[in-house]
Amino acid sequence: MKNVTLKDVARAAGVSYSTVSRSLSGSPQIGRETRERILRLCDEMGYTKNYVARSMVMRRTELIGLVVPSIDNQFMAELAYHAEMSARARGYNLMLCNSGPDLRQEKAVVKLLVGRQVDGMLIVPQEHRSCEELRVYTEQVPTVFLSEDLRDEPLSCVTTDNTGATYLAMEYLRSLGHREILYFGRRHTVTHQLRAEGYLRACRDMGLTPRIVDSSFPRSSVAGGYELARELFTKPLDYTAILASTDSNALGILRAADELGIRVPEQLSLMGFDNIASAAMPRIDLTTVEQSKREMALQAVEILLDKIERGTQGYVHQILMPSLVKRSSCRALT
Repeated sequence: MKNVTLKDVARAAGVSYSTVSRSLSGSPQIGRETRERILRLCDEMGYTKNYVARSMVMRRTELIGLVVPSIDNQFMAELAYHAEMSARARGYNLMLCNSGPDLRQEKAVVKLLVGRQVDGMLIVPQEHRSCEELRVYTEQVPTVFLSEDLRDEPLSCVTTDNTGATYLAMEYLRSLGHREILYFGRRHTVTHQLRAEGYLRACRDMGLTPRIVDSSFPRSSVAGGYELARELFTKPLDYTAILASTDSNALGILRAADELGIRVPEQLSLMGFDNIASAAMPRIDLTTVEQSKREMALQAVEILLDKIERGTQGYVHQILMPSLVKRSSCRALT
């Protein structure tokens, strides 16, 4: 099948090629009635812009690549949504790539985006060392990293104060009277180490004994949280609260607790991290720490477009402040 061209539209409209071109560009030389007729005809005929040809003239594709480790992770899906909305508001389209399951695939999709001549990239890295692995590509295209804390790297990133967030969560649980608080789902990534650091710091400051369940899973998920929780619950329930490293892990804990007849919050208080949409569902109603996906995406897009449109050099480290979201999964001890 043949693509509809401007010449085809001009022929159907009975006008010149330049009249159609000016109508589409919004030129004041074309009257409103003519422009509307041509735009309507373009729509009826299925005409679409040739972005490849346009990019060769403009030296810009108006396309941003977004790389996430797992689009089926609800946090990543929500982040991607807000990134697309922010980019679209500024006249850019988004190309979404899933980089799972490993660094090889991550490198492959970044290479693809560079080859597609994207104007810039937003990357949620698989892990901290991704930044070095991808450097040969990110030095060619303006790039901003999201979620992973890169404060020690000369790279632009937008993330949350992960240490402060878990400390905030511990302050809340302690205010409810909890002293036996277990931290669930520590992983090897820098972001998760920082979250665990906040928990450990709070334990030191509050005179509590740290209790941590580590996770060997490559990423957080409901299934992984469920599997870890089933193993955990084979042992005595000698703690009164769990602080989960992510909401996904918390949802897995809820499922395991429900199957084993452990009542939340009557027998066990539970707190998550992220504030994904599922956390607010009535039968879940999870108390959690909010890291704003919308604000993270908005800030990242703004930094990236500053690089693209103004040629801004250097790097920016944007650390967003978390907030507490109180729901019904935690109770005060009497």
